[in-house]
Amino acid sequence: MSKTFFVTGTDTEIGKTAVSTAILSAAASAGLSTAAVKPVAAGCDAQGRNEDAIALMEAMTADLDYAQVNPVALQAAIAPHIAAEQEGKVVQASRLAGLCRGVMLSGAELVIIEGAGGWRVPISPRETLADVAKALQVEVILVVGMRLGCINHALLSAEAIQRDGLKLAGWVANQPASRMTCHEENVRTLRRLIPAPCLGELPHIAPWDVNKAAEAIDLKCLMGM
Repeated sequence: MSKTFFVTGTDTEIGKTAVSTAILSAAASAGLSTAAVKPVAAGCDAQGRNEDAIALMEAMTADLDYAQVNPVALQAAIAPHIAAEQEGKVVQASRLAGLCRGVMLSGAELVIIEGAGGWRVPISPRETLADVAKALQVEVILVVGMRLGCINHALLSAEAIQRDGLKLAGWVANQPASRMTCHEENVRTLRRLIPAPCLGELPHIAPWDVNKAAEAIDLKCLMGM
C-alpha cells in the first residue's frame, strides 16, 4: 500500500503543516513508513531553511536531505511568485512535480506533499501550485481553518480542486487559534456541503503536541484501511 496526498488549505496560516505532521505521526504510529515534500516554501531563516519543512522532516520516518524535502526555499515570507521574482529564480510546475516524484518513488507507504497558501497560489506569472498537483494526478486533502468565512473559502476551494480534475480525498477542520463562534454549527454545515469525508477535527493545541494532534486524524478513512 502506497499513497500520496497533496495538502492544501483554504488560506495561508490555517494549519496545513499542523495537519500534515499530524497525518504523518498517525501513520507512523500505525506502522507505516512516511515521507514528505514541501516543494516551495517562502520564509526561511539565515541558513535558508523553512520551519514548516523542518517540522515535516521531524514527523516523517524517511531520512531525506533538506533539499529533497524543500527544493525551492525562498527567503521572504511573501507570495511565492513575488519572492521568486525578487530572488531572480524561475519556478516551474513541471520541475517541482519531478522533484516530488523522486520522493514518491522513495518507497514510503504514505507521502505528503504540502502546498503553500491556498489552492490557487501563483508560483510564476502563468502557473500556480495547483499545476503541481495536476501534473502528479494525486488526491488532495483540504485543510479548513475554522474561522469566520471558512464555509465560503472551503466550498470554493473544493469546487476548484474538483474542477481541476482531482479527487478530494477529504478535509480536516483545524482550529488555528481561539474557538470561533458557532464552531459546531460551522463544522456541521461543512460536513453536509463538502463532497468528501471529514478526516478529523483538530483543536487548538498549545503548546503544540503532534502526537495529540495525530489522535484527531481518521487514518483508516484516509488510507482505506
